[in-house]
Formats: sequence, structure tokens, C-alpha cells
Amino acid sequence: MRPTPSMEDYLETIYELIRSKGYARVSDIALALNLQPSSVTRMVQRLDEQNYVTYERYRGLVLTERGEAIGRAMRQRHETLATFLRLLGVRDEAVVQQDVEGIEHHVSRQTLERIERFVAFARANPAWMDQLHAALHSPEEGEDRRSAAPGHGQAGTGRATAGDADGAATQGDEPAAPLRGGAA
Repeated sequence: MRPTPSMEDYLETIYELIRSKGYARVSDIALALNLQPSSVTRMVQRLDEQNYVTYERYRGLVLTERGEAIGRAMRQRHETLATFLRLLGVRDEAVVQQDVEGIEHHVSRQTLERIERFVAFARANPAWMDQLHAALHSPEEGEDRRSAAPGHGQAGTGRATAGDADGAATQGDEPAAPLRGGAA
């Protein structure tokens, strides 16, 4: 049985607590998720029943191999999405975290893989990122991006342009050419 989004949040939180503190207790999880300990206890019991954690009342809990794999994957997904939003120029960390929480359980594997490729490309091409940030934060913000990126017919559409064989440019609002050819 696949974990629910709520279970995924718990597993991610437990994973992070164990990584940072070496252990996770119901009270720690309740504090991290801003929930009542009784609610956390019920969910931890469900996670134990489904073999995501091993839980002993009053003793704490341990992630099973399965639970750890999901917790690690959710943490990585969270970090990838947060990095993606920051690369797009979202500066308010509270907004980044709120948006990631809204996105992370609903993004497909295919989309996440494209976002991962975008993040890797952006990190490897700082000059291209400078161009992207200039376009995203131009004085014409809110206007048609074609005036900010001349010669890129479908800028702002999120659609691939002609000749984009693998669709790599469809991940953002910028055209395909810089993704294929590096910094312009």
C-alpha cells in the first residue's frame, strides 16, 4: 500500500529528526508538524501497522528500511522543489516552503525528473541563470515576456519551440534555445 500524503509528511519529518538529532519521539514530531501528540501517536501507530516505522510506546520509534527510503525520497523531493523555486527567483523563504508543501505530493515523477534536470542545468550554467533572472525581474514585469526576450517566439508559454526534440525546455517560461545551447 502506498503512503498517503499525510504519511509522507510524517515519514519526511521523522527522517529529518533522526538525521539531525539521532532519534524521533512523538513529542518531537508533534512540535515539528504543529500537531497534538495524540494525533501524532495515532498516525505513528498506523505507520507501524504498515511497516514504515517500528514504534514502542514511551520508547520512541525507528524507521524501517521502507520508511527510511520514503522519508529520504520525500526530503530529496522537497529540497529539489525548493531549489527550483529559489532558482526561479522566489525570495521569500516562507513562500518557498508553503508552495513546496502544496506541490510536493502532487507532482508526477516525470515532472520531478524534468525539474531535477532544470536545477542541474541552472547550476551548471550561471550565465544562463543571470539571463533568466534578468528576464524574470525586468522592469516590464507582468508584461509580455517577448519584449524582454527578443527573438524567442513562444517565450512565456512554457511550450517547446520547434526543434526541441526532448522537450527539455518545457519546464519553465523561458524558450528552448538557451537550454540546448547554453548561455546565449
